[in-house]
Amino acid sequence: MSGFYPGRPPVEAYGNGGFRFAQMSHRGSILLLPSGVHGWDGADVAAVLAEREAIDLFILGTGKTMDPPSRALRQAFASAGIQLDYMATGHAISTYNLLLAEKRRVAAGLTAVADAA
Repeated sequence: MSGFYPGRPPVEAYGNGGFRFAQMSHRGSILLLPSGVHGWDGADVAAVLAEREAIDLFILGTGKTMDPPSRALRQAFASAGIQLDYMATGHAISTYNLLLAEKRRVAAGLTAVADAA
């Protein structure tokens, strides 16, 4: 993980290999946790599992298409008691923003895409 923004802002836009949130932009994938927004390599979920007490649902944005995560990843989340949902990044952003506005215990890992859908 690299980069950090404290707080829980909604995602304002995505595409061109990055995201906009809190009037800032970040190039690359991001991890949205209760502790803040982090740059993310798309593989490390240790930070998510470390905050499992504050997360009921983790939304995985898999890029332009919906690609299922590995069985090992699904099992890691199940063992931690966190529901894992996966979908294309655009849908993941919409779902995350909605649940965040409802004050739900949600986190997300969003894979950057070259162009917005």
